[in-house]
Amino acid sequence: MTSAVTSPKRAPLLQVVKSAVATIGAWLIAGWLVPGPLPVFAAIAALLVVLPSVNQSFTKALERSAGVIVGVLIATALSLLLGQQSWVILLAIVVAMLVAWAMRATPGMGNQVAISAMLVLALGSTSPEYAVHRIVETIIGVVIGIVVNTLIVPPVHTAPARRDLGLLGGELAATLDRLAMALPSTQTPAQLQELILEARLLRPMQAAAEASVTDAEESITFNPRRSHRADIAEMRELLTTLSPIVTQVIGMTRAYLDHYDDTISDEPSVHAIAEQLRRAGHDVRLAVQVAEVASATATETEAIQALTTPLEVLPPASGHWILVGSLMEDLRRIRGELVGDG
Repeated sequence: MTSAVTSPKRAPLLQVVKSAVATIGAWLIAGWLVPGPLPVFAAIAALLVVLPSVNQSFTKALERSAGVIVGVLIATALSLLLGQQSWVILLAIVVAMLVAWAMRATPGMGNQVAISAMLVLALGSTSPEYAVHRIVETIIGVVIGIVVNTLIVPPVHTAPARRDLGLLGGELAATLDRLAMALPSTQTPAQLQELILEARLLRPMQAAAEASVTDAEESITFNPRRSHRADIAEMRELLTTLSPIVTQVIGMTRAYLDHYDDTISDEPSVHAIAEQLRRAGHDVRLAVQVAEVASATATETEAIQALTTPLEVLPPASGHWILVGSLMEDLRRIRGELVGDG
């Protein structure tokens, strides 16, 4: 029950301060510039537009402005046609929802159309002049919200991206090491299942890193703080390198599980592949450290790539050629990502 109304972490206090400044500023300025009732539309617009990133503020500003304009026009038209009876408010809400649906509006804009139509009819006159004033008032609130969000230390979300990339890289290297340790030894069914389950955990970590890097890229869009652009570009490049390796490692682990028998550990080529996997784990850690996203507790890695030349092995025993061939192909792709040799 509590999780439905609370967030795992609080929004930054600075975000609360910016929202308060924008709302108060919009209320005072719109009240001074636009005659008529209290500037509720301006305050709401400013409050909604102050978001974690400047890019999100621009998106919400467009959504909010378009929703208010459409909602005010609907309310004004229905009031002029049908009068100001209470049931007209309900009709306006329904019409506004249908118009938003027909326009394929976003959920935020669709709700804004209905709310604006309702507020216009419930709070005041529906003359054309009143409608124009509410639209102008909303635009004032939107502009003030964007200005405040841009000028008061716009956040750049590099820390979560750095953290999630470091976690992904560390776990990916550990998964390569675990597979390298498993290949030349005999495994029980429980150990095999544990191996594939740990490998599959890379997927949600990859998704979290993708979301964090995308959020960091969005936070820098339209942001006057440009000093982080190179860092974020490097994080995107690292994620582009690691993502295919995640797929290859999960596939290698799956192939090992599907084709496992107790004689695999006797195959000489499997020992050679295990050594290359350890080297690949080293190079993954190295890539993460070079990009400066490794955690503070990460083990220092030799700053020389361990993967140098492609692995060449003797033909495997007839019963193992499918597994060895599959592992070799995936290893070739991993090497291509890590050393830039596609």
